[in-house]
Parts: sequence; structure tokens; C-alpha cells
Amino acid sequence: MKSKIQSVKGTRDFYPEQMAFRTWLYGKVREVSERFGYQEWEAPFLETLDLYAAKSGEELVKQQAFVFQDRGGDEITLRPELTPSLARLVAARQAQLGKPIRWWSFGPFWRYERPQKGRSREFFQWNIDLLGPDNPEADAEMAAIGATFFRAVGLEAGEVKIQVNNRKLLERKVEELGVRGEVAAVFKLIDKRDKMSAEAWEGYATETVGLSAEQLSGLKDILSNRELWRESESLVRFFENVKALGVAEYIEYEPTIVRGLDYYTGTVFEARDRDGEFRAILGGGRYDNLVDAVGGDPLPATGFAMGDMVISLVIEKYGKKPALAVSPTQVLVTLFDEKGAADALGLARDLRAAGLNTEIYPQAAKLDRQLKYADGKGIRLVAILGPEEAAAGAVSLKDLAARSQRRVPRAEIAEEIRRSLDSGRGS
Repeated sequence: MKSKIQSVKGTRDFYPEQMAFRTWLYGKVREVSERFGYQEWEAPFLETLDLYAAKSGEELVKQQAFVFQDRGGDEITLRPELTPSLARLVAARQAQLGKPIRWWSFGPFWRYERPQKGRSREFFQWNIDLLGPDNPEADAEMAAIGATFFRAVGLEAGEVKIQVNNRKLLERKVEELGVRGEVAAVFKLIDKRDKMSAEAWEGYATETVGLSAEQLSGLKDILSNRELWRESESLVRFFENVKALGVAEYIEYEPTIVRGLDYYTGTVFEARDRDGEFRAILGGGRYDNLVDAVGGDPLPATGFAMGDMVISLVIEKYGKKPALAVSPTQVLVTLFDEKGAADALGLARDLRAAGLNTEIYPQAAKLDRQLKYADGKGIRLVAILGPEEAAAGAVSLKDLAARSQRRVPRAEIAEEIRRSLDSGRGS
């Protein structure tokens, strides 16, 4: 037997039914992004490794990036995230860009990690960012965009939540424990908490990070204090703003949220399902130094990213996956014999000219076979142009969903198809 060539490990094939869902998801992303006034943009899929080396964190650069040398010897990577590219683009034309900058994108990314449920090496991701304002109102807008998206796809506050913290608040509390100069290591420790067993995490804290027993106890107290946000003026204003934006039921304070990337500077957040099955649906926060780090002038910024895989699983888990038409075809034109081919092709041409997505059966065949094909593809309407119809200057329009058929003058067929489509949408 012939061996079939397999896809690259960690990538996904999108058959039409999967592509229909991805397109629907992209449409919801666009709808919500534009509702808040954000502009779509895109960056190259290939970037220099230098763009990420000092900005994204050692794990992402050394363990997860797909890196290779081009023919000139430069180190190139398939983009593992988009925020550094955003900073690069803004820095390149910073003086010409009006502020604030509200941009969004949806495209492919690559990370070399172990494929598992909700995670692959190639994935699609929504990025949305607000650059310019340095205030809790901007952070609240980001959280509101995430919550509005959840509503748009049918996910309720009892099913998903957006958990929020502030790295400046956390940094101050960690320093009060007597930890000096190792705050970044403590942040990485906090980020690993729900990825390790309690025993392993405590061992990592004492043996690798170097916390004393007293410091570890104090850190646990910090991470269990759900009222700690009241000590942060930024978070107090943030929660007032999300209430004003009408999304407070989706938002809650979570002292263990810290985010793993090194460039975050203030308020950070992650979305999770309330059952705790999935770790992060989306994540982001404030990154005020990144544009400066890639050669631009200092520019405050906040934003988040959402991969397509986990959100797809959450939508399916809660039964919110829509029934989607896999085929774009609105009407199929039949073909009975070679003698009638010119008439059938002419009818298909006229229907397309009238703005209807029209498919013609590609070879002469019995009507039953053509109807079975239409039904299998989810094509509801079939324009039957047999010898009798051609002789009468008419077309028989069959509605497979309504199980009805009527003969229509050929000159009126396009309008009749539109009426049938409209009535089907209303039912």
C-alpha cells in the first residue's frame, strides 16, 4: 500500500467545515474590534530574532521560537507573538501616527511546544491593542472588549471570567517581603503556580528562586488575599470603569495573575472558563516600555491576545457553536444532457450577474443524483432547467428544505430565488 504523506506535527488541516467555523470566529473578532473603533493591520510572518530576544522572555525565545538562518546568515523566526511587531511598526512611523492608536489583527503564529488539547505549534490569534493613554480607563476598555466578545459568541458570565491583577501592586507587596532584585524570578514562580503540584511549586520557590520559609509563607498570603486590589488606585479605578462599561459581571480580581512575558508593566489579565478546565482563553495587559525598547519614543500601551484553539473548545464545551453553512452556494443549476449545456451555463451566468452564488452541476446526470449532491452540500435551492422548462422559457425552482417546487418564468428566476432565500432566513 502507498504511504500517505502526513502534515507537519503540530499543524492543523482546515477542511471546509473547520474553515467555516474559523471564518465565523474571525467575523466575530472583526465585529467586536470595529464596534470599539479599532483598525485592522498586519505584520510579516517572518521577523528577526533580535525583535524578541530582549523583550519577550527567555522561554519564548530559546525554547518556543522556530528559528533559522537565512542565506545571508541572519537569524530569522516565524513570529511567535505579535506585540513586538506592533511596537516595531509604531516606532517606525511614530511621528506620523495619530494618537491614540487602536489596532487589531487576526493571523497565524508558530511556537515550538508539545501539541496537546487546546495547543498546537501553528495557531491563529486575535491581537488588539490601545497605544497612547496611560490610565485605568484604557485597561478597562481592553477588558470590556474581551467581555463583549464573549457575549457576541454566546458565552455568559457564569461560564467565563476575566481575572485581573496589577504587576506594580504585586511588585510592591513582594518587595515588602524582603525580596530585592529577584522580583522577576518571583513573578515567574507565581506564573508557574497552577502548572505544578503544590509540593513541586514550593520546592521550586525555595531551591530555585531562593525564598526563605518566611518569605514563601508571606507570598502565599499575598496570593490568597482577594481584597488586595483595594490597595491599588489603578485597580480601584479599573473596577469602577468596567462597571460603567457594563461588563462587571465578567471581571474579577485574582492575585495569582501575573503573565509570563517580561514586557508587562501594570494591569494584567487572563480569561478562563469558570470550571477551570482551560487555563487561558485570552491574556494581556499593560506594556508601557515596549515601543521604547525597539527604538521608538516612550509610548504607553495595553492590549491582549486570544488564540483560536482554546476559545473554540470553550464555545463547543458550552454548546455555543453555531450551525454554519459549509458551502457558499445559494443555488445549483442542473445539467441533463450536452444539448442543454449552453442553456444551463447561460442561466448560471445570469444568476451570478444578478449577485447570486451559483454552482452548476459539472456533468450531465439524472436529476436524483444532482439533488442528492445539492442536499449533501447543504445547497437549499436547485434551478432545474430540463427540456420541458427550456421549451417553455421557464425554470423549475426546487426548495429542498421546504420540499416544494414551482415553475417560474426564466426572466423572473433571480428575483424568485432572492425571495426564497429571504423567506428561509426569516424562518
